[in-house]
Amino acid sequence: MNHEVRIALLDMNNNHPNQGMRNIKDISEAFKAHSDYNVSIEVFDVRHKYEMPDIAKFDIFISSGGPGNPHKEGFVWEENYNRFLNSIWKHNKESEAKKYLFLICHSFQLACIYWDLAEVTQRKSYSFGVMPIHKTDEGEKDFLLKNLPEPFYAVDSRAYQVVQPKFDHFEKHSMKILALEKNRPHIDLERAVMSIRFSEEIFGTQFHPEADPEGFLESLKVEKYKNSIIEDYGMEKYQETVDRIDDEDKVVLTRREILPRFLEFAAQQVSKAVSLA
Repeated sequence: MNHEVRIALLDMNNNHPNQGMRNIKDISEAFKAHSDYNVSIEVFDVRHKYEMPDIAKFDIFISSGGPGNPHKEGFVWEENYNRFLNSIWKHNKESEAKKYLFLICHSFQLACIYWDLAEVTQRKSYSFGVMPIHKTDEGEKDFLLKNLPEPFYAVDSRAYQVVQPKFDHFEKHSMKILALEKNRPHIDLERAVMSIRFSEEIFGTQFHPEADPEGFLESLKVEKYKNSIIEDYGMEKYQETVDRIDDEDKVVLTRREILPRFLEFAAQQVSKAVSLA
């Protein structure tokens, strides 16, 4: 009998309607249904209900995106979340049985602020759409990204950006930048960091690897998001986004590759650690 693999899903949406958590749950449930492991899944409402998982009781954590300012605003959940990040990091430094964490969008920004890896600033305009993401040399080698083309495509939805990386801090913690946003030579702005390997066990993306065509099309009906694409790129780009959303080599491929691969790898490592104990 394979070891139980316990997954905690951290809902960071602060009670706002969203497609992200539905997608994360769907991917986790699909992993459970097709896995040889005895998988359990529990959801924690971090920002609205101040719920946090006890890291001793779980093996794998997926922390979602969410709205709002990633900088501290004085909420209780912010300190709880920083303690959570610290606990995972400390545990992995001290224990052979590792904990695995995937950070998405808002959670990714919080982690970058917590470990002081870069400047996290507000964008001039909201970024929303299916965007090309470019792998760094390190990203080309990373097992979560290596099966994706260069560039690969993902859903981007953010008001903030991670820029001006502090390379000495990356070096100190042995962290690696794996992906950057598209190059825009006509705009005098630095390319934002889109993915970081925080450690062997902790991975994060600014983009949404969980996004699916159906959910994204629902989001495109929301006036705020539709207008942000039209204002930045024009109606033609908006229509192109709608037309390309279900292309097999774009969002569909990214969804199929990254999070399922992370879950499979983490579950294997958890099971291996138990069998060696």
